[in-house]
Amino acid sequence: MTSAPAVSADRPALASARLPSLTGLRWIAALLVFGFHAGTMRIIAEPDYKAVVDALFTLGLSGVQFFFILSGFVLVWSARDGDSRRTFWRRRIAKIYPNHLVLFGATLLVAWWFTDPVLPAAALENLLLLQAWDPRPGWFYSINTVSWSLSCEFFFYLCLPLALPLLRRARPRLLWVLIVALPLLILALWPAQQLVPEVSRWWFTQIFPPVRSLEFWLGAVAAELMRRGLWRGPGLTAASLIFLGTWVAATQWIRAELWTTLLAVAYLLVITAAADADVRDRRSPWRSRPLVWLGEVSFAFYLVHVLVMTSVLRWSGDWGTGFPGWRGPVVVLGFLVANLVLAGLLHRYVETPMMRRLAPRRPARPAPVPRQRTAGSDAAGPQPVAAGPQAEAAGPQPVAAGPQADAAGPQAEAAGEGDQSGGRSPYVDSR
Repeated sequence: MTSAPAVSADRPALASARLPSLTGLRWIAALLVFGFHAGTMRIIAEPDYKAVVDALFTLGLSGVQFFFILSGFVLVWSARDGDSRRTFWRRRIAKIYPNHLVLFGATLLVAWWFTDPVLPAAALENLLLLQAWDPRPGWFYSINTVSWSLSCEFFFYLCLPLALPLLRRARPRLLWVLIVALPLLILALWPAQQLVPEVSRWWFTQIFPPVRSLEFWLGAVAAELMRRGLWRGPGLTAASLIFLGTWVAATQWIRAELWTTLLAVAYLLVITAAADADVRDRRSPWRSRPLVWLGEVSFAFYLVHVLVMTSVLRWSGDWGTGFPGWRGPVVVLGFLVANLVLAGLLHRYVETPMMRRLAPRRPARPAPVPRQRTAGSDAAGPQPVAAGPQAEAAGPQPVAAGPQADAAGPQAEAAGEGDQSGGRSPYVDSR
C-alpha cells in the first residue's frame, strides 16, 4: 500500500513474521468478553458464585479494546509494499463479511421464532455495518448486538490505506508523540462526553467509530515503531505482570474514568512484548497449539456467543432469573463449550473457505538471492538491512481481531482479521 523509508541497523534481527502469541492472546480477550456477558446476563443466581464471576470479569468488556489495538498493530505490521487499496479492502471484506452474514441471518431467524419486531431500517444498517454511527438507543446494538464492533472495524479498514503512507513517512519523534498522546486523548473522552446529550454519552465513548479508532491507531503506531526497530518496551514477563497489576488495581481502587486509558497502555505493552517474543523466537506461553486454535476461532466465537446464550435462556424461561446453586456455573461452562463448537464449525466451513474463495491471492515471494561474499567482507561487519517492505523479499508476511478488532483475525492478526503465511519479517533491531 505504500513504500517505506529504509532503516538500517548494526545488528538486524530477522525472524519469522508469524505472530502466534498474538493469536493465542486473542482467545484471552474473547474469553474476557464472554465472562463479562455471562455475568451481566445473570446466568448464575447463587450470590457467592456470581461474586466470583463479577470479580474476575468486571472489566471483561475491555476485551474489545484489546481487539482494536491488536487489529491496528497487525495490519500495519503485515502491510506490504505494492498492495493496492482495493486489494486491501477486498481482503478485509472477505474476512469479516461471511461470518457477519451468517450471524445476521441466524439472528433474524431467532427473532422470527420469538416473534420479535425487527425494524427494516435498523436491519439494513446492521447488514451494511453502519449501525455504530447511529446514536439512537438500541440501534447500534441492532440484530446481532456484538456486530457493532465490526462496524467500527469496517471504518478502521477504510481509513488505514489512506493513512498508512503518512505513517510510513512519519519521523520517529512524531510516532513517539502519538504513543503518548493517544492514551491521553482516550482519557480526555470522559470530560468531553459532557458536550454530548446524556442519552448519547454511552454511544459516544463506547461505540462511535472515530472515538474507538484511537485504540486502533495506538496499535498501528506501535507496529510502525517496532518494524523500524525503534520500539522500547518491557519483555513479555514484565508486561504481563504490569497488565495483571493494572487489572487488579482497576477493579479494586482506580476510578472508572481511568480504566480505558490504563488498560489501553497495559494491553499495548502485552501485545508488543508478545510480538517481540515471537520475532526473536523467545519463550512465550501464548503460542501453544491449543491456544493458537482457540485464537483462530475467537472471531467466530465472539460473533456467536451472545446470540446463543440469550436464545437458550429465553427458550428455557431462565432469562433474567439465573440458575440456582451449582447449576449456574455448570450452565456457564456449557455455554462456553457450545459456543466453541459452533465457532469451530463456523471457522472451518464458512470463514476459512470463503476467505480463500473471495480474498485476492498474494503473489508468491521470490526466492532470496544469496549475498555475494567479497574479499574483506567479513571484516566489514554486518550489512545494513532496510526495514521497509522491500527488505527480505518484500517485507512482512500477512499475519492472520474486536471491538473490536482486526490484519487481525484468528491468525494472529489482531482484531483485524486476515491470512497468515510463512516467510521472514523485515523486523530490524537497532538496540
